[in-house]
Amino acid sequence: MSRSFALFGHPVLHSMSPAIHGAAYRELGLPHRYVLVDVPDVTALSAAVARVRSGELAGANVTVPWKREALALADTQAESARRVGAANVLVRNAEGRLEAHNTDVPALAEEIRRRVATVRHLVVIGSGGAALGAVAAGGLLGASEITVSARRWLESEPPEHFAHGVQFRALGASLVPWPRLAAASAFSEACRRADVIVQATSAGMHGAEPGQQVAEIVPWAELNPSLLAYDVVYNPAETEFLKCARERALPHAHGLGMLVGQAVLAIELWLGHKPAFAPLYAAAEAELRARRSP
Repeated sequence: MSRSFALFGHPVLHSMSPAIHGAAYRELGLPHRYVLVDVPDVTALSAAVARVRSGELAGANVTVPWKREALALADTQAESARRVGAANVLVRNAEGRLEAHNTDVPALAEEIRRRVATVRHLVVIGSGGAALGAVAAGGLLGASEITVSARRWLESEPPEHFAHGVQFRALGASLVPWPRLAAASAFSEACRRADVIVQATSAGMHGAEPGQQVAEIVPWAELNPSLLAYDVVYNPAETEFLKCARERALPHAHGLGMLVGQAVLAIELWLGHKPAFAPLYAAAEAELRARRSP
């Protein structure tokens, strides 16, 4: 029997998820479908979540800007979601209750683990759900020092006033203000010690704000030559942040692997079957190439 799954977010028409999930259902020999549901406000989100609770939708992914709200709307919260205060997967259990999960965190941890043998110091740029997930991923990787900065955290404010700062500190992160310059700041000092820098904002994403402000604040010339620069953005494949890393010959990667990895884990939660990563990644790459074609 065919079942329907969905992605809730705003906007969502740009999403690669239908291509990824379609490839997964073909691999598993299942007739399921995956649809995009644009939810422009909280009222629309509540209505969309109700479709999962009723069984009209068998499960859902949640993307920006609703990951925190989705967590609150669920009946139960898995530790993966509760710990970071954000959910990207809703699962309807046998009793018809909604469980909130977060598969972004283990997916990002696996992406970094494939590229960096040991993560001692992680730097995260951003203050939203993706940044919280990156900090939690650093915990899974055993990082002993995690530093976070965000454009909305001003030098004129004490760290205890930073938006969502309590959640970051609860995850073991140190918070530093957004620097005015790439040099002579607590942020730049943290970058110089880092094994990995994760750009966890929408800056540079297709249709979002340009990424120059985020890229320019990193002291690229002073970084460890083996440092991994990871951008959660995957469209375009090269943001300003990744361009700077490439020009310095630093290891770097965009977020497509994380997107596919979290989808693999979401499908396992919904269906009890884990699709192979490689064909899903190939489908996502093919979709990206098709979108770039004139």
